[in-house]
Amino acid sequence: MKRRIVPVLLMTFTALAWNIGFWIQPASAANILIHMKTSLAVDDAQICAVPNVAWAAVKAGHKVTILVDASAVTSVTKGFGWFRKLIGSESTALDHAGLPERERQSLSEQMGVPLEQVPHNYGEYFDVLKNKLGVEVYGNQTMMLLYNIDPARVASSVTPVPLAKMVDVFASADRVIVY
Repeated sequence: MKRRIVPVLLMTFTALAWNIGFWIQPASAANILIHMKTSLAVDDAQICAVPNVAWAAVKAGHKVTILVDASAVTSVTKGFGWFRKLIGSESTALDHAGLPERERQSLSEQMGVPLEQVPHNYGEYFDVLKNKLGVEVYGNQTMMLLYNIDPARVASSVTPVPLAKMVDVFASADRVIVY
C-alpha cells in the first residue's frame, strides 16, 4: 500500500506544479522592433549599436525589424549632405562608417562566425542583416520628404514606407528598442 502512495503523490504534485506554473516555460520568439532615430552625424554610438542588437536578437531566435526614422534617414541616403551632393556620391554615411577591428573581432566571437564573415562597415552590415539574416529594414517616407530626400536615393537595404505601414510595424511589435 505504501508503495502505491508514493507514485500517486508524485504524480499529483507534478500535475499541481504544472498547473500553477512551477515549471519554466520555454520563451517564444518575439517580434522585436528597433526604432533607429538618431543620425550618425548626431551620435554615432547610438546608430552603431543597432545592427549589433539586431544580430544578437536574430541569433536568439527573434524576428527583427529596424525602422529608420527621424534624422537617421540621412545616414541611409546616398549623397546626403552638401559636400556629398557636390561630388555626386553614390554612398551613404553608413557606408563610410567602418567597424573598428576590435568590434569585428568581438562580434566574430560572440556570434560564432569567422572574422571574414563580419562586415567591414555599417552599410555592409545592414545589407547582411537584411539579405542574409532576414531582418526587415524600413525607412520613414515622411521624414525623407521633410529632409528633401528622394526615396530612390536611399540604401537598397532600406525600404521606404508610409505612415500607415509604420503604425502596423509598431502595432505588431512585442518589444520596441529605441536608439
